Amino acid sequence: ACVSIRRFCVDRITLSDFADRQVGEILQQLVFDRRNILISGAASAGKTTLLNSLCDFLAPNERVVTIEDIAELKLAHRHVVRLEARPLGPDGNLEVSTRSLVRTALRLRPDRLIIGEVRGAETLDMLSAMNTGHDGSMSTIHANSARDALRRVESLVMQHATNWSRDVVRDHVAASINAIVHVARHIDGSRFIQHVLLIEPNLLRAIVVDSRVADEILQ
Repeated sequence: ACVSIRRFCVDRITLSDFADRQVGEILQQLVFDRRNILISGAASAGKTTLLNSLCDFLAPNERVVTIEDIAELKLAHRHVVRLEARPLGPDGNLEVSTRSLVRTALRLRPDRLIIGEVRGAETLDMLSAMNTGHDGSMSTIHANSARDALRRVESLVMQHATNWSRDVVRDHVAASINAIVHVARHIDGSRFIQHVLLIEPNLLRAIVVDSRVADEILQ
């Protein structure tokens, strides 16, 4: 038998723990401008922690709806509606999927939709929400790089929108996600923002490369 215990840091980690001032200001501006942000990274890279930190910059009058499989987000915000998925229980309790909660959240008139992680059919619903007036939404995804995160989103959508062509899927992703922030982990355990990728019409622009401010056009 094996028991795995996930420990959470008591001290609140801020954006300055992930990046220098210049990179931090770029991320703050993305939040202020209500860009749709996807945070990517490997397991234990600090994706949820960074998501928490970015939520510190939400306006206090905004209505925030969070959706998670397991409650991990600890938002310091006064107007939060928290929704939590539930697996099918042995006692007969009905399953409440993340996908159904995304649809429920849209009826709650959120100013910001925060999804703890996308890994299945809810990816399509999240993109649809981002592309239909729910600006400023944020989520996380497991991926090895910002470019890999884009490919993984495309793959997840194609698994559940089987009648869509790859070009249609790519157009939908590009119209929905504005920025991908890739977080990584140093050998000493500290986390850092490695890349920030902006998604513009027919263009990918890297504005943070290897933790430094840049402006590179990607093919």
